[in-house]
Amino acid sequence: MTLLDPAAARAGQVETKTMNTATGPKPTNVRYGVLALIALGTVINYLDRTLLSVAAPTMTKDLGIDAATMGLVFSAFSWTYALAQIPGGVFLDRFGVRLTYFLSVGLWSMFTVLQGFATGLGSLLGFRLGLGAAEAPCFPANSRVLVSWFPQRERARANSVYTVGMYFGIAFLSPLLFWITARFGWRVLFMGVGALGLIFAAVWLRFYRDPDKSAAVNQAELDHIAAGGGVSSYAQTTFSWKDVGYLLRQRQILGASFGQFATNATLVFFLTWFPTYLMTERNMSWLKVGFYAVLPFIAASVGALVGGQVSDALVRRSGSANLGRKLPIVGGLLMSSTIALAAFIRSDALVIAVMSVAFFGQGMSNLGWTLISDVAPKSLVGLTAGLFNFCTNLAGIVTPIVIGFVVAKTGSFFGGLAFIGVMALLGALSYTFAVGDVRRLPDPAR
Repeated sequence: MTLLDPAAARAGQVETKTMNTATGPKPTNVRYGVLALIALGTVINYLDRTLLSVAAPTMTKDLGIDAATMGLVFSAFSWTYALAQIPGGVFLDRFGVRLTYFLSVGLWSMFTVLQGFATGLGSLLGFRLGLGAAEAPCFPANSRVLVSWFPQRERARANSVYTVGMYFGIAFLSPLLFWITARFGWRVLFMGVGALGLIFAAVWLRFYRDPDKSAAVNQAELDHIAAGGGVSSYAQTTFSWKDVGYLLRQRQILGASFGQFATNATLVFFLTWFPTYLMTERNMSWLKVGFYAVLPFIAASVGALVGGQVSDALVRRSGSANLGRKLPIVGGLLMSSTIALAAFIRSDALVIAVMSVAFFGQGMSNLGWTLISDVAPKSLVGLTAGLFNFCTNLAGIVTPIVIGFVVAKTGSFFGGLAFIGVMALLGALSYTFAVGDVRRLPDPAR
């Protein structure tokens, strides 16, 4: 059995001691099945929000939408996604993961299906706004699952596994998605993937339980989770603006939120404008885009896994959560800043290599979700994650509009790529100097 050293815990560090458990029952591994569930949910989540980037080149022609307007459509998802983060976190703290995730998946899948019925700009915008609001509780729920089911020294690896789902759908399904669009049209694409999400919602409701309500987990696994700083049960928390004020006064949360905003700017480019960039700026054919678009997403998947492994290894060996969490994030953001170099390169193959390096770095820097789960007050995990994701996804509003405006005014992606590179550098500075100690914050006084 693994025990957390109390002195190390008070210092915000992790140290483990091993005891002989030969005479007791072996811990079950139910938490890995739970991790598989949220990883699959994240794959579907990101498939649904990124289908528009696959459909955009043909949809813009069918619906008569220009580049600047398409930037607004890309951005519309993040308007409601960001605004619904705090309400979604409050709902999560009040009603728990199981119900919140089920309702979120069911609603966002319905809005995905409805996008296949869009007849113009108005209906498309409406469905994208609905999709954003419905998806808002997903990542706060993922964060709470990590805190509930995993000890601290396993969280970065667990985070990296489900984070791969952000890239997996596009990385490995892009050829299929582009083929479906070319063969059957973009409307069938939205309807089919939306139906898949509705099926998953039913699977989630059937199988997910919190640790203290699971019939499959044994006491040895619960003890293992609790000894490593896991929080297996929560009291229902009512919303208070004082709690929001308390969180906004914590440098760990403000610094991580701005840093994650910067991280998300790179992600949003690849989820929205990247296929259009390859077709218009690089003059690639449809099939060539389908092939080249896969490579950076594969790199990002590898980056997420590498970041998780490196982070947990650093925490174990150094005993410092500061070093273990911050170093991979800052290194990843510095790698992401190299995306600006693509504007000066003529070779398509070299451009894809640069893009792959930048997206690999973005995959590493997504460990911000692990960091925020390490510092969130126990009674405000949902609200903290919602506030964090609200700030993060302001980048989802700003980035598509900035790039769309730049392309419409200049006919080039040069300014957009420079914007993303600068944001990555600022994010690295924020995680380095603004975040401070990586330690769990105390609950606010009631």
